[in-house]
Amino acid sequence: MGLADFERSAHSPGHSSFHLERIGALADRLGNPHLGIPTVHVAGTKGKGSTAAMVTSILGAQGHTVGLFTSPHLHSVVERVRVGPDPIGREEFAAHVAEMWRDVEWTGENGGFGDVTFFEMLTAMAFRHFQQVGVDFQVVEVGLGGRLDSTNIVSPDVCAITPVSLDHVATLGDTVAKIAAEKAGILKQGVPVVVAPQPPEALEVILEVAKDNGAPVVRVGVDVTYQGRSAELSGQSFEVSGRLGSYELFTPLLGRHQIENAATAVAVAESLVQRGYDISEDSIAQGLRDVVWPARFELVSTGPPPVLVDGAHNPHSMGRLVEAVREHFEPAQLFVLFGALGGHSVEGMLEELAALSPRVLAVRSRQPRSAPSDRMAAMARSRGLEVVFASDNVGEATRKALEMAKEGDLVLGTGSLSVAAEVIEELRGVTPELYPYIKPPADPGVATV
Repeated sequence: MGLADFERSAHSPGHSSFHLERIGALADRLGNPHLGIPTVHVAGTKGKGSTAAMVTSILGAQGHTVGLFTSPHLHSVVERVRVGPDPIGREEFAAHVAEMWRDVEWTGENGGFGDVTFFEMLTAMAFRHFQQVGVDFQVVEVGLGGRLDSTNIVSPDVCAITPVSLDHVATLGDTVAKIAAEKAGILKQGVPVVVAPQPPEALEVILEVAKDNGAPVVRVGVDVTYQGRSAELSGQSFEVSGRLGSYELFTPLLGRHQIENAATAVAVAESLVQRGYDISEDSIAQGLRDVVWPARFELVSTGPPPVLVDGAHNPHSMGRLVEAVREHFEPAQLFVLFGALGGHSVEGMLEELAALSPRVLAVRSRQPRSAPSDRMAAMARSRGLEVVFASDNVGEATRKALEMAKEGDLVLGTGSLSVAAEVIEELRGVTPELYPYIKPPADPGVATV
């Protein structure tokens, strides 16, 4: 028996194919390791990984052992299951697979809901690993949506919903309100939820679901406010005024959106304090100061020319990236390595990037769902952008960009996390995981809205 990997497969099932019964059956076979550990559950379209990393770092600064489950990964699947900042060891990962496999097979053959997926196995593995390590907390990032995501079997102490925007529209719905309803599906009866700033249509849905669940709401930007102070390439200083105190803070993560994410993390920490957990102001400050979350507005090389990467993969996140580039750089010329996955809004992202008048190097990453570089090039030209190179090899395009760029220019890799990862691999000599048995389609198709 193999495991369906819908992240890397060119063909994903419709949303009706997702449910919680199968992961519930597998977890039950494993003794329900997800229960009994204080849990923070984070959903959203943009910033949920950064926010989860920040919460993990804050709890770690307090001296807690913290399990962190996130997706996708940059270079290796082991990055998805961490204790603190450290990924699970490869040997431990392999041991979990071997020890769980009989239960995975049994669930597929006898559970009544078909074969376990790759993501479901990883989710169960994370919970099993955290239980065996004896973590004090687990911070769990939703994979896709929320309501039917396999992480939604947890019993959280606090939920958080980061900004919601259009993404994965074929699976989650074609309006912000529909997507917000899926994200809000993680809310539980009486469990507090921290809500980051949202579009009005998303906020309305989230507040209604919270009301139906009797879930106390903490609104970032209303109940917890924030204000930027100063920003340099080494990081940014800011102030957060919470419900339990005010905090002068610093984070190495760049971009104003990271201040918003940090305020969300502070609100989560305060909610945990209100539920009886000990988290000091010093731990909040130290955790945000020490947080590491790569490929999110990360300066990979100072150059010349400097090379920046960001995993922006939808128009909302690309708009935030454009703002951050303008805030921190004034390049004579911007060279953008751009590639996207099938189903993502390429035209919307290119419209945001057009504000920076970039010279585009269209790329296709190794991710099997990545769209061909010639299609990316054609779509960029249709938006009036200058395309100077196209390649189905991100490493080759990175070398070309460095060859073309002059002193005072900036190179940016973006459009998907896989593009950002492969630029990092080229510049830092990171050995990636390869999946030769998964063949890319001729053209996975891309969204145009």
